[in-house]
Amino acid sequence: MPLPLTSSHFPGLRVARAALFWLGFVLVMTAGPAFANGAAPVASAVRVEETGQGARLLFALSSPAQAAAYVMAGPDRVIIDIPELNFQLPPHTGQAEAPVRGKKSSKIISSFRFGLFAPGKSRIVVDLGRPALVTKVASVSKADGAVELQIELREADPAAFTLAARAAANEAVARDLMGDSPVKPTPRPTDSRRPMVVIDPGHGGIDAGAQGKKNTIEKDVVFDFSRELKAHLEATGRYRVTMTRTSDIFVPLARRVKIAREAGADLFISIHADTISDTSGVSGATVYTVSDKASDKEAAKLAEKENLADAAAGLDGVDDSSDVSDILFDLTRRETRTYSHAFARTLVNYWHEAGRLNKNPHRSAGFLVLKAPDVPSVLLELGYLSNEKDSASLATSEWRAKAASAMVRAVDSFFQPRLGSGVEAGRPAPPAN
Repeated sequence: MPLPLTSSHFPGLRVARAALFWLGFVLVMTAGPAFANGAAPVASAVRVEETGQGARLLFALSSPAQAAAYVMAGPDRVIIDIPELNFQLPPHTGQAEAPVRGKKSSKIISSFRFGLFAPGKSRIVVDLGRPALVTKVASVSKADGAVELQIELREADPAAFTLAARAAANEAVARDLMGDSPVKPTPRPTDSRRPMVVIDPGHGGIDAGAQGKKNTIEKDVVFDFSRELKAHLEATGRYRVTMTRTSDIFVPLARRVKIAREAGADLFISIHADTISDTSGVSGATVYTVSDKASDKEAAKLAEKENLADAAAGLDGVDDSSDVSDILFDLTRRETRTYSHAFARTLVNYWHEAGRLNKNPHRSAGFLVLKAPDVPSVLLELGYLSNEKDSASLATSEWRAKAASAMVRAVDSFFQPRLGSGVEAGRPAPPAN
């Protein structure tokens, strides 16, 4: 007979996740104040100049800003950290051009992205087509009063690039990336009967996620829906709710899991919206749970893409060390996955009230953000931004309200045994086999 284990029985349980993200500054700081009159400088335009053996990335700024740059390998990229900038640029700025079959891009700067990385800190990530080193990072004031952030690159020997990347990594400290989150989790009251639900709006900040038609951006779509869901859950008075991010900011995957565990989450819901290039006819919502082996090829591809979120923001990848050899740990993880599957099935059933479901609505794969061993977790793909009907629905407040109401009923059904019996802690009764 399995033990009725819950996370509250194991306050000291911690997964051995070697989540060291190396960071090092290797270049010069620019001169000039980071903020003018307390307001973040505005980046209003950007252009790329390729010069044979070199390249320049030039941002038009409203005032000077300090910046520092370093290179990272695997994949090869340049990271530029800078105090907060107000990027007033089109959403698709910096995206790579569609590759020509059989032809590899010869450009040094193949693509770039930008956004808020942490409170008061922005980041620019440049994807390199060829190894290159940074020769200049500076805010330059011109005679006409304009200010330009100039990032100059020079093609480098692969060995020299590798050495520079190692030097940057050796100067790193893990706390630079795994320090306190801007989101402060709501602590679990000892006398509360209300379950804690943690909502995770996917992506954010420099990590825009998928981009659909008509400049629809995943990070914005899922954030709007997450706020709607939070409001609906709190309106019932039955739940405590927190979000892993409360603004357009980047939060590492491991930190999202940590926020949920620190909050004593009873349920973790990660919200996303995918795109697919094969056909715009694919549509509908899909609910994912974690598994050691993906349920199908599409689920495996999605998990691989979502697990690269940290790399997209310029972080080293996480060494996922979830295979802990411990009987209690394994029992807790098995029980947690049972509850995760139970909620996934419940959510699929209630989603019919809100809209379309994918033809295979419940799938599983190795999503890093779902790997908390003691928190039932699901990842909900609201739909496909590449599908006109899905994209149109996700953009309306009416659909968000309808879908959030359906999700509240799914959450109510999941927690009904706990809420109905007045149990102060623990999970709802596991589903019958």
